[in-house]
Amino acid sequence: MISKEYIITDPDGIHARPAANLIKIGRKFQSTIQIKKDKDPIELNSMIGLMTLGAKGGDSIMLTIEGEDELEAAQAIEDFFQNELSKP
Repeated sequence: MISKEYIITDPDGIHARPAANLIKIGRKFQSTIQIKKDKDPIELNSMIGLMTLGAKGGDSIMLTIEGEDELEAAQAIEDFFQNELSKP
C-alpha cells in the first residue's frame, strides 16, 4: 500500500476538468485508489464523490493506493498533481 499527501497549489483546486482527468487516470489501473480530505475516504472512480471533497487551493488531501499496479498508479497520479494542479 502506498499513501501520499498532496497540497493543492492551484488556487482553483480540484474543479470539474482536473477531476475528470484524475478519475480517467485512476480507472486505468487495477489498484484501489482512495482520496481523502477531512472526512471518510472516497474511491477515485466517481466524479460526484470527488467533487464533494471540495478540495481548494491550499488544502491537503491524502491518497491511498493498493494493488498489483500501485507503483505505476502512484507515479501517474504524482505526474498529474505536478503537471495539472501545481500552479504557484
